[in-house]
Amino acid sequence: MTLAPHEHLEDHDRIPGTAPVDKARTRRPRNTPPWWFALPALLLFGFVVLVPSARGVYYAFTDWDGLDPHFSFVGLGNFADMFSDADAKQAIWHTLLIAVSITVVQNALGLALALGVNTAIKSRNVLRVFLFAPAVITPIVTAYLWRNLLGPEGAVNSLLGAVGLDGWRQDWLGSPRLALWAVVGVIVWQFAGYSMVIFLAGLQSVPKEIHEAAAMDGAGPARRFWSVTRPLLAPAFTINLMLSIIGGIKLFDQVYALTGGGPGHATDTISTLIYKDAFTLGEFGYSIALAVVLTIIVAVASTGQYLVLARNERAAS
Repeated sequence: MTLAPHEHLEDHDRIPGTAPVDKARTRRPRNTPPWWFALPALLLFGFVVLVPSARGVYYAFTDWDGLDPHFSFVGLGNFADMFSDADAKQAIWHTLLIAVSITVVQNALGLALALGVNTAIKSRNVLRVFLFAPAVITPIVTAYLWRNLLGPEGAVNSLLGAVGLDGWRQDWLGSPRLALWAVVGVIVWQFAGYSMVIFLAGLQSVPKEIHEAAAMDGAGPARRFWSVTRPLLAPAFTINLMLSIIGGIKLFDQVYALTGGGPGHATDTISTLIYKDAFTLGEFGYSIALAVVLTIIVAVASTGQYLVLARNERAAS
């Protein structure tokens, strides 16, 4: 009797006079690598990330100035000072306002651009390149570029004057009323193309047959988008909204390069306030407490948003 290599004889089927088959020896080897292969990477991650993070959380409960090896444990004093500090409360409000504004405007504009370049126009490939190009520029370079463009004698005001709109000339980055929205505008200008690419990938994955069937049923363009395309874009929405909200909450370099948190504290975010308190005022313990609060805000916002979007994504599928 001939057996395939993967077949084994049971004891009651064994040919008389032959030795019993050792099932353990004939079992296929497991392909899962030993867990200790990851041990060097885990040790490095713990040394570089976990240990400094734990020490940072400890310093948040002290009055450490960043230099003196002697410091005192103050408990929740730094956190209590934070919630009585008008600058800190204003920075938290600015951070949330910037994050929400960027998330809404950037993704709405990115979706509109994706719908535009997903058509059959001949220049769609060139437009995709030009619209995505700002996203590959270093954010600090973009910020310095726009700081010159939005200056009192910059190109934006010069252009407004040249077309007879002198009344629209503003000190865009020097006005407490406009500076925060100028920062939002710069960030949206740079990263709307990034959101566009993610939405475009989602649009191109939607089968054309579905659109054709909806059109045959009498659905117009708006109805087809809302009832057919939008549910199938749920994964793209999840990615874009997560990236936007987390990036907006952690925002630092563009704000610091454009306004330095000014005028006054009109554009201060938690990140810029952390930098000022630590490296200008020497209040490292207080600044680390702010960083802990920022971490909590990012964790809560990203986790809550992910749970909501993931539930909507499962419902759409």
